[in-house]
Amino acid sequence: MGNTPARIVTRTSVYAPIILRKKGKNMVMALDGIKVLDLSRLAPGPYCSMLLADFGADVLLVEAVPGSSKKLGGGPQSSNEGAKRAAAYNALGRGKRSISLNLKESAARKIFFELLDDADVVLEGFRPGVVNRLGVDYQTVSEHNPGIVYCSLSGFGQNGPYSNLVGHDINYISIGGGLGVIGRPGTAPAIPVNMLADFAGGGLFAAFSICVALLSKQTTGKGQYIDMAMSDGVLSLMTSAFTGFFSTGTPLRPGEGFLTGARPWYDTYQCSDGRWFSIGSIEPHFYESLCQVLGTEEYLGDQHNEKLFPEMKTKFSEIFSTKTADEWMQLMSEHDICAAPVLEQEKVPTDPHNVAREMIVNLETAIGNVQQIGIAPKLSGTPGKITKTAPIVGEDTELILRELGYANEKISELRTMGIIG
Repeated sequence: MGNTPARIVTRTSVYAPIILRKKGKNMVMALDGIKVLDLSRLAPGPYCSMLLADFGADVLLVEAVPGSSKKLGGGPQSSNEGAKRAAAYNALGRGKRSISLNLKESAARKIFFELLDDADVVLEGFRPGVVNRLGVDYQTVSEHNPGIVYCSLSGFGQNGPYSNLVGHDINYISIGGGLGVIGRPGTAPAIPVNMLADFAGGGLFAAFSICVALLSKQTTGKGQYIDMAMSDGVLSLMTSAFTGFFSTGTPLRPGEGFLTGARPWYDTYQCSDGRWFSIGSIEPHFYESLCQVLGTEEYLGDQHNEKLFPEMKTKFSEIFSTKTADEWMQLMSEHDICAAPVLEQEKVPTDPHNVAREMIVNLETAIGNVQQIGIAPKLSGTPGKITKTAPIVGEDTELILRELGYANEKISELRTMGIIG
C-alpha cells in the first residue's frame, strides 16, 4: 500500500491560487500536496508520473479492471509471485497507488469524479477521442474541477493530419526529424532504443509541462489543458540541429556535420578487448591533448582538414586497438581529454561514477532486494525519494474507496458488477 502523507488542500475560491502544505509541518518534497490521477498506460505517461512521484506527488493510477479491455491494460495483475516480482522491478510504477475502474460504466465514472474533487492533475495517454468516449475528457473534467491541469500525451498530438495515426517511438522520431540524422553515411538510419520520443520528447516534456502549468496556477488560480505530442517533443530536441539548416539551407545528413561521427576526434573506436571507446575532443586544447596522448602530433594543425579525416580515422583506429577500454580511460583521464568507454548495459550499474551519483539504488521489497535507476535531479532543499515500489493493478482499490466513504458491502457489490477490480 502507499504511504502517502496527509494533505490539506485549501481553495479560497474557484479561481484563487491553491495553497498546498503537509499537515503539521513544512513541505519536505517539492511536489508534496499535488494529487495526480494517471490514466496513462504505455511507457511515456508512466515515466512522466514517475518523475512527479519521485518528488512527492500523490500519484493514483486509474487502471482498467483486469479483463475488461484488451486495449486498456495496465501494470502487473493478480497477486501471484510473478506479478509481485514484476511490480518490484517496475520502476515506472514506483511511488504510486492503484485503483482499477471500468470507466465504461457510469458507477466507475462516479468514483473517478469523486477522486477528481481534490485532484490537481489528470494525465492521459490515449489516442485522440478515447477520453471523450469514456466521459473523462478535459471539457467534462474541467467543468467538475476548474482548477485541474489536464495533460494529454500522445504520439502526434490532438490535431494535424497525423493525429489519429497509430505509432511508436520509431515513428515519432521519424516525423520529429531525429531518426533522419542518426547513423553513418550511406547506411540505413540507426534505430536508437526508445529514449528520444517515449521518454525525452514524451514523458519528460509532459512532466515539465505539468510543472509549468502548476506554477502558472499559483499565479492565475486557473488550470489548463496541455496537448503534448511526442513528435513535437522530438522536434524541440532538434532545435539546435535545425539552426544550421535554417541559416544555411544545408540539411544535416547521417554521419555528416560536427557532432555525428564525421570528425575523427568525435567518434568511437574499438579497443583491444573488443569494447568501444568514445572521443569528443571538439575544443582545440582538448584536440591538442588527444594528439599528444595518441602520438599523432603530425595532425596538430589539421583538426578541421577534411581531406585528412579518412587517414586520421584509420590511424586513430590502429592506435586505439592497442589498449583496452579501461586502459584508455585511465590514460585519457590523466590528460584532461573528453573521453569515456562506451559502457555495455551490464557495466552501467557497477560503474563507480554512476554508483557515486546514486543513480543505481537498491530497494528492499517483498521479494527481496531489487535494483532500480535512481533520481537524476539532485535538489539540495527538497530532494526526491523513492517512497515505495509499484503496485499490482488495483492493489489500493478498497482502501481508496473506504477513504471516499464506501462501505465494505458496497465495495463487494461494485466488484461483483465488474465496476472495480
